[in-house]
Amino acid sequence: RILLSDVLAGASRPEEIGLNSPAWYEANGIVLHMGDLVVKIDRDEKRVVSASGRSIVYDKLLVATGSVPFIPPIPGADREGVFAYRTLDDVERIKERAANSARAIVIGGGLLGLEAARALAKIGLEVKVAHLVGHLMEMQCDPAAGEIVRRAFERMGIGVLLSHTAQEIVGREDGSVEGVRFSNGDAYEADMVVISTGIRPNAALAREAGLAVNRGIVVNDYMETIDNDVLAVGECVEHRGRM
Repeated sequence: RILLSDVLAGASRPEEIGLNSPAWYEANGIVLHMGDLVVKIDRDEKRVVSASGRSIVYDKLLVATGSVPFIPPIPGADREGVFAYRTLDDVERIKERAANSARAIVIGGGLLGLEAARALAKIGLEVKVAHLVGHLMEMQCDPAAGEIVRRAFERMGIGVLLSHTAQEIVGREDGSVEGVRFSNGDAYEADMVVISTGIRPNAALAREAGLAVNRGIVVNDYMETIDNDVLAVGECVEHRGRM
């Protein structure tokens, strides 16, 4: 997903950032079903059912349903010109808007938000990153390391606003975005806003199957759920209380 910024900046084509081609799966003896959402896990019969009605029996099941972007309840977040940053579709919409924009604000100074900011700066926009916490990438960095990251981004010409909570995304009468107002009273103009404020585990399928789910699918040290034949990995899981 961090390669989305290369697509946004024009350094890569969408087809170049996939992990493996369909031919790779075939060559490795893996049956790949694409575009057919799994809608049910039947643990009693040990099978999964897809939207098209396909039923596949398993001995072991690995759930890797990932996450969905978390959009905080900021007034104005539904304005034209406000984007999540998670998928190739998001990137295409952002690129289209960026072509007619001069200033962008990225809300969220985690890894993905910083990647979005870097890509927008590369294509010529004036960019500011606003982060709720007092240092960047707090999930990966302590304050000293976060300061190194901040200096690196400021050398790229990207403004960094720390301890800034977005209060409202303000806009014009036509519904498009005009800027962001923060709870400390600061306000900045923007032609577009990208929101990258974290994720929520995509755990609904596991919950419906009767697996233990708190914020994410609960797993032990071996990535097993409460059902020893069902394991889970990635952004959909919760381990020892942590996402």
